[in-house]
Amino acid sequence: MSHLLAIALALVLDWLLGDPRWLPHPVRGIGSFISFFDKRLNQGRYRRMKGIITVAAVAGMVYCLASLVVYISYSLSWIFGVMMEAVLIFTTIATKSLQEAAWNVLIPLEQGKIEKARRELSMIVGRDTDNLDEPEIVRACVETVAENTSDGITAPLFYAVIGGAPLALFYRAVNTCDSMLGYKNEAYREFGWASARLDDVVNYVPARLTAMVMIFIHSGKRLRHCLRVLFRDAPKHPSPNSGWPEAAMAALLGVQLGGTNTYNGIVSHRPTIGDPLVPLKKEHIRHAVRIMLVTVLSFAILLFIGGILIEFASTWSKSPPII
Repeated sequence: MSHLLAIALALVLDWLLGDPRWLPHPVRGIGSFISFFDKRLNQGRYRRMKGIITVAAVAGMVYCLASLVVYISYSLSWIFGVMMEAVLIFTTIATKSLQEAAWNVLIPLEQGKIEKARRELSMIVGRDTDNLDEPEIVRACVETVAENTSDGITAPLFYAVIGGAPLALFYRAVNTCDSMLGYKNEAYREFGWASARLDDVVNYVPARLTAMVMIFIHSGKRLRHCLRVLFRDAPKHPSPNSGWPEAAMAALLGVQLGGTNTYNGIVSHRPTIGDPLVPLKKEHIRHAVRIMLVTVLSFAILLFIGGILIEFASTWSKSPPII
């Protein structure tokens, strides 16, 4: 029950504060830790083994430190423990930040300032944005909102319910390793292999749960069609997990995502996801954010219900038998 209360407080903090620059953020520390290993180990022979050591050391250290902080906090006071755990979980989720990032792209589009929209988009995607037209800007933004609904919000919540702040931060450490090292270029193909594979593993269940919650909460009478699109197109994505929330979002909006992207001047062709029932328009960014917010709330409620049921089942199983 302490974990559930801490998660509820973390969601409130995220809604009120977002990602304030003045607050020391564990992810920045994790990034520095990863860079330390990258500079010293990503060279010479046995890079794959060195990459395994890196992700194990980073994720293991983060988990141990978070466990120590949580243990000491609860030892001092139950209230202080819940508050500290809430702050730690709060640093792993990014609902308000994701919403604000989407607004930063949408508002310039609505004002006709496409150059500014491209610049804002470049802050949240890895593809080249300099020459994107409005539909492509919208596509990139919608894809990012969909993917990060799972990666940046529901997945850490999922692990927070299972193992509190330590497991949520363990997930965030793995996800950050993948973000920094999981590239398929010459520099990181071997060294980032373990980070990418472990990120695939930890996101496997949350990505699919998130997609299903999206569909069942929003599809209404279009449930059968949305499920068909989801199971047809999600496996097309190069990532074993990102395709699930993206396919769910595409089905709900009635748009087609995927296609051709450019990364540092290199063209990448990806399979399309969803049916192009309507053309991509800037309004779809607003709709995607609304879907994201409702999905996060619904996902959290389902996790709370599951956590409470597990708690009651555990308490009941430990109760002495009635004679």
